[in-house]
Amino acid sequence: MIKIAAYFSLFILIAAGCTEKVTVKLDSTYTRIVVDGNIETDTGVYRVALTKSADYFSNAPVPRIVNANVTLNDGSNTFTLHESEEGISGIYETGPGFYGVNGKTYTLHVDLPEQIGGKSSLEAKSYLPPVTHLDSIGTEFHSDWGPKGIWTIKLWAQETPGEVNYYLFNYYRNRVLISDSIMKKVVSDDKFYNGSYMTGVNVIYINNEHPWTRLHPGDTITLQMSGITKEYFDFINQVQQAGFNIPFFSGPPANVQGNISDGGIGFFTAFSNSYASTVVK
Repeated sequence: MIKIAAYFSLFILIAAGCTEKVTVKLDSTYTRIVVDGNIETDTGVYRVALTKSADYFSNAPVPRIVNANVTLNDGSNTFTLHESEEGISGIYETGPGFYGVNGKTYTLHVDLPEQIGGKSSLEAKSYLPPVTHLDSIGTEFHSDWGPKGIWTIKLWAQETPGEVNYYLFNYYRNRVLISDSIMKKVVSDDKFYNGSYMTGVNVIYINNEHPWTRLHPGDTITLQMSGITKEYFDFINQVQQAGFNIPFFSGPPANVQGNISDGGIGFFTAFSNSYASTVVK
């Protein structure tokens, strides 16, 4: 026992001697404009957030861009977005009765109050594609998938034939959005279903291990199916892939490609929505 204790003490001393403090110093770069916003076919208030990029180890809140002139044009009409009155600076809102129209291309234009990174304005464009009608949805529990089972949300709908379509899926549980971050959203194309009737196709997978996502009998589940552009489909895929790099700390394989002009970062998109709901049996 004494020998074991001595060996253990020696191991602790050696391990302590191998510790080295490493200071990581990253170079600063020029400031970029970051845009995050969207409009949809539902009537409501839509927001565009304008911020500045910051250094990786910055402990300060993200700098917001205030007093900018922000407009949205649909090819015929120009709408002015105003800064939020809820005390959140750098958030620009449409009027409460705004909605997007299928088939139109929307241009977001921003005039900055002062130059940022040598830029005084920027633009972003997004086409608003239509989406197929959701006939119905259902839920199913697979007890043999994973340690504690997997819930799936499946849909029934007639897929639109012709060119490739791209879809975004969100889901709500009892009117609360569960896929509330870009890492939780699901995107897909119609590669395997183009022009066919989609009968019980699984689109959302929910791990039953986590109590905050687990479904229960009586829960009302709503699926939102949105028609999106290929550019936004690629953007979400790139962001999600960058968030799951192996090995860890390896960084993204390439810069995520947005649609903001003049070196801006982020994405402005427009999409259409179709909804269906069910109650968990």
